[in-house]
Amino acid sequence: MYVAGIDIGSIYSKAVILKNNQVAASLVKRTGGEIRTISHRIMDEALTPLGIQLEDLKSIVATGYGRISVPFAEKQVTEITCFGRGTAQLFPDVRTVIDIGGQDSKGIKIDERGRVTDFVMNDKCAAGTGRFLEVMANALEVNLEDMGPLALQSESPEEIGITCTVFAESQVISLVGEGRRKVDIVAGIHQAIAERIYGLLKMLKIEERIAITGGGAKNIGLVHELEKRLGTELIVPEEPQLIGAHGAALMAMEMAMHRKGG
Repeated sequence: MYVAGIDIGSIYSKAVILKNNQVAASLVKRTGGEIRTISHRIMDEALTPLGIQLEDLKSIVATGYGRISVPFAEKQVTEITCFGRGTAQLFPDVRTVIDIGGQDSKGIKIDERGRVTDFVMNDKCAAGTGRFLEVMANALEVNLEDMGPLALQSESPEEIGITCTVFAESQVISLVGEGRRKVDIVAGIHQAIAERIYGLLKMLKIEERIAITGGGAKNIGLVHELEKRLGTELIVPEEPQLIGAHGAALMAMEMAMHRKGG
């Protein structure tokens, strides 16, 4: 029995195909264009290696900011719920999830079954998100993938204020113009983002163990700065961007099994 979860994010879209509760295929693709089109494209690409089509899936659950616009989804579920479910299945002892996405960052508390018991979310400002890092990387003329490793090379980080993305970008450009070292500017950016996310997390009663998901989890510099503030090692999934889609696929499997049992 094949089921699928699809997570339409603001920057990346993801799909996970489960066969009897095991991951049979997965895909991460940059979101671009109209959501109905991208959702069909990502599902087709994920299914092709399996030799099956959309009609062969017993259930499909959509999540992410574009979930309402996925035409073939049987159900739409919030990404917070799906991140809880996906994380709990992979790491049963995790009780707090930090998700750093393209347009928002979240702190999520879950119980042993992956049910959300509390959450906080920053979705009013790009500061502390993947989009913020992209803007800073462009301002510094540095590849986004190099930002994390560069941050670890600094011994004297610059102080960066990130109350506003536009002001932060202007500050970074000014520091470059003054001849400041890029590694120190990059390190300061990571410290500022980590401080912003940590401030958000303090609104929760943080419980260990803690996992980090989303595209931000791929940034070693950001993970390092958060670990310093939290005083504990963070669990980083093998593919942190797939956790929401995985959780959606698990919910799709439950729906399919329920129908089969009925």
